[in-house]
Amino acid sequence: MPGRGRFITLDGPSGVGKSTTVRSLHDELTARGVPVHRTVEPTTSDLGRFISAHFGQIRGHALACLVAADRYEHVEHEIRPRLNAGDTVISDRYLASTLVMQQLDGVPLKFLLDLSANVLMPELAVILTADPALIAERIAARGPRNRFHRDPTAPGREVLLYEAAARTLMTARVKVLVVNTGGATPTEVAATIADAVPDWPIASAASPQSTPSQGP
Repeated sequence: MPGRGRFITLDGPSGVGKSTTVRSLHDELTARGVPVHRTVEPTTSDLGRFISAHFGQIRGHALACLVAADRYEHVEHEIRPRLNAGDTVISDRYLASTLVMQQLDGVPLKFLLDLSANVLMPELAVILTADPALIAERIAARGPRNRFHRDPTAPGREVLLYEAAARTLMTARVKVLVVNTGGATPTEVAATIADAVPDWPIASAASPQSTPSQGP
């Protein structure tokens, strides 16, 4: 029976290069002989597609509850089975994104932590970051993809909230790696992340609910 795989999550502000980094990390780990499964949130399940389709209409606490429900289903039906089969799972967005995006949507941090009290914690939570001005340039170049992209203050607020999310995860005994993508290629970022993956089995981590971290 294969050993249990590792669980890696990648989060960060819009325009920071998450999807490109996820692909590069998949290639890097595969080249190192690691079996990898790549996934994303919102998921491709019926619930995940509903969230993506109605992101512009559903907001606040209701959206936060839907995102949490999608994550619990994600863990039960995809992440845990893949980990138990020996795959290393890379998730494009996970808990840190909730702690940021839903706070931008006006939901209190405590409510979000309560919703996530029983969520599976990653072995390595990667927070990608970059200068807010660079992030704004990238978003402007590709065009807005959601309602937050129309707010010129969003990049700076996201960067600060992700810094706070990193602290919350660290106090929950999750290994956190913060990587600035502004001056590095996706291949270089992927190699940095791959080198940081713990070589010990997945262990139970404290719920973020038990941490004293506060948002900015």
